[in-house]
Amino acid sequence: MSQSHAPSAVDGILSVNAGSSSLKFALYPCAGGGIGPARLSGQVDGLQPGGEPALRVRPAQGPELRAPVPVQRGAPTFQAALRAVIAAVDTVSPLTLRAVAHRIVHGGERYTMAALIDEVVLSELARLSDLAPLHQPHNLAGLRAFMRTFPSLPQVGCFDTAFHVDLPEVERWFALPESFHEAGIRRYGFHGLSYKYVATTLGAVTPRGRGRLLLAHLGNGASLCAVREGRSMATTMGFSALDGLMMGTRCGSIDAGVVLHMLRDGRDAASIENLLYRRSGLLGVSGVSADMRTLRASTSPGASRAIALFTHRVVREAGAMAACLGGLDAIGFTGGIGEHDATLRAEVCAALSYLGVRIDEQSNAAADGGAITPVHQPDSAVEIWVVPTDEGRVAAGEALSILESRPRAPASPHPPATPAAA
Repeated sequence: MSQSHAPSAVDGILSVNAGSSSLKFALYPCAGGGIGPARLSGQVDGLQPGGEPALRVRPAQGPELRAPVPVQRGAPTFQAALRAVIAAVDTVSPLTLRAVAHRIVHGGERYTMAALIDEVVLSELARLSDLAPLHQPHNLAGLRAFMRTFPSLPQVGCFDTAFHVDLPEVERWFALPESFHEAGIRRYGFHGLSYKYVATTLGAVTPRGRGRLLLAHLGNGASLCAVREGRSMATTMGFSALDGLMMGTRCGSIDAGVVLHMLRDGRDAASIENLLYRRSGLLGVSGVSADMRTLRASTSPGASRAIALFTHRVVREAGAMAACLGGLDAIGFTGGIGEHDATLRAEVCAALSYLGVRIDEQSNAAADGGAITPVHQPDSAVEIWVVPTDEGRVAAGEALSILESRPRAPASPHPPATPAAA
């Protein structure tokens, strides 16, 4: 797979999302000055220590491909995974690869748009790891591995916080002395790549999509966002990705006095962080699972309690988002739960009926996240949509914008992109 091109070649951008034990990826062609639908997507699982890495590739057309990732003894597992991904991409859908676009959860105050990554930028982003400990360290580890393995390929960071950069001042501030705000203690907001995709998509499919939107990204990480004319006006996540809604393993908003009580009771910061990020939420309340599908199938009272609490928190925060907008024109559900849990959508919309929200039971039951689907009744004052998110496509578009803003060298033949020695 070459890294530069002749004018007749077809460009592609690889979008990746590196986690603690997996690497998700998708390949997008550059066409007509923009980004086309993914040619393929997939992931490598089992990247944790002692795991057995395995590659899955889902072409846009054709059967899913699965294969183990060969790892030489003593060699870095992540770099072996990168080579397997690039080889699979080149085999299934060969394109001229122009860049890798990386989803990075936190950009802080400085990185308010996509940026080319170098060692200086990496160092600055690493300082934000404490604000998103479930994501940032792993996002950056993936970035470093790509930079080492493919040193001549541009790496572009695309930030979840960037969509919320223009939040109104009253949304950005905490009720703390000004010195804390100046030191960066403020609300940032997250899930921005997803919200950008859903807002843009709704704006293209319905006139209401350019008005007042309540967007619900509901999954293992969950948040709501109030959007007006494509701009983030309020969101439930704040300084960290721990705030706001109850989530799979995260508690969401919690009285700060509870944390102070834990400290006085002898818990240290590390144990509290582990509790709030990894042992709370659906998992902690239910005592069963962090997976909503498992909880729906469970007869445990704890599972019922967790589902009820999750739903209540969505409804409660949805009312706050609607108040910030002064009403709603449309609702967009996305994320693993938002796209696939028809019962949750129905219960949330029923609770918002005072706003004129009317969901169509038949359309809602049939919506499975496979396509953009309207699920509102004809007389609903608020349109309701299920929108499968595509954060990778947004990241690829942002990377393309970065590349197009730079002077391009004259086209010339280049050898295939070969990994650097480990």
